[in-house]
Order: sequence, then C-alpha cells, then structure tokens
Amino acid sequence: MTEDKKTEKKEETMLIPEETYMTSGAHIGTRQKTADIKDFIYKVRNDGLYIIDVKKTDERIKKAAKFISKYNPNDVLVVSIRQYGQKPIKKLGEYTGIQVIAGRFQPGTLTNPNAQGFIEPELLIVTDPLADQQALDEAKNVGIPVIGLCDTNNETKYLDLVIPTNNKGRRALALIYWVLAREILKNQGKIKSYDEFKPTVEEFEAEI
Repeated sequence: MTEDKKTEKKEETMLIPEETYMTSGAHIGTRQKTADIKDFIYKVRNDGLYIIDVKKTDERIKKAAKFISKYNPNDVLVVSIRQYGQKPIKKLGEYTGIQVIAGRFQPGTLTNPNAQGFIEPELLIVTDPLADQQALDEAKNVGIPVIGLCDTNNETKYLDLVIPTNNKGRRALALIYWVLAREILKNQGKIKSYDEFKPTVEEFEAEI
C-alpha cells in the first residue's frame, strides 16, 4: 500500500461509527434550510425534515479539534444559551480546561472591560449561532475566530468553521461535545488512545 493510499485510508476512518451519530439524532435537521448549510445536507425526508450528512459532521469535528488544540484552553470560550447545550459544554470545560458560559450571556462580556465577568478569549465556540447571537456579535467586534455548531436553519455569517449537526437535541449535543472533548485531548497528546477517555456520552447529557 502506498503512503498516499495509507493516508487516504486513515482519512476515511470516522471518529465514531455513523450509526452512533444517527442514534443520537445528530443528523436530524429542521424543516428549514439556509443556502449556507446546503452543502452539509444529505437529503430531505418525506415529512420535510432536512437530514445532515454525518460524515461531514465527523470531518468538521476533526478540523475543529485540530484548530482548538492550537490554543491554550484558557484562551478558548464555549457558550450555550440553550438548556440542552449547557451540561455538555460544562463537561467539555471540565475535561479540556476550556472556559464556559452556560446560560445567559451578559452583554459586554467580550467587549466591555468594565463589565462583570469580562474575558478576552482568543477563540469562541457557539452551540447555536442564532441563540448565541450576542456572543457571536461580540466575537466579531473584537475580531476573534468563531466555531459554530450549525443546524439546517442556521446562517454561517461570521463563523470561521462550521460543525453541521442537530444543535437542539439533548442527545445530539451530548454526543457532539463528547466527541469534540475526546478529539481535543487526543490532538493535544493528553490521551494517547481513545480508550483512555473514560467519560461516557451519558455524562454529557443534560437532564430532561
């Protein structure tokens, strides 16, 4: 097998089986589709729901993890106003050291040095560009890159990297942040193999 073929084979390996994305509902989009997300859509179901291509979700998690790993975790901020995203991001923070704002995002957090809880991250991760609009706007104002989990109804304006996924489902969000946490730690050399990552996806799941 040539080196090229080896790399190709390596690239094809998904971080987790395709079925795992499916059983968590990470592929279930909304009934709306924006032009920005069309390339990540696999098909539209008979009931009008757009279906996300999880192979692309997987590829983007790899890219995002590589990108995040270049930063000191203290310089990365992850936010989620959505309830189902709050526990997953707290767990991401717990295992990777990334800063977390779960719940309401106080205006001025990134732009006003006099604001309570003012921080100056170098990279922002938003769970939903629509719900987390305030954080996204402030990141744009201070000129830092943004990674966004995007559903089929999201626009990708001001995002530097998109992870296409169901960003509203409880299990989907738990899975995406679990895979991301594991992949960041692997990229940083903090774990040598995936087996060393002990938390379960269930630990990342928000309570109902």
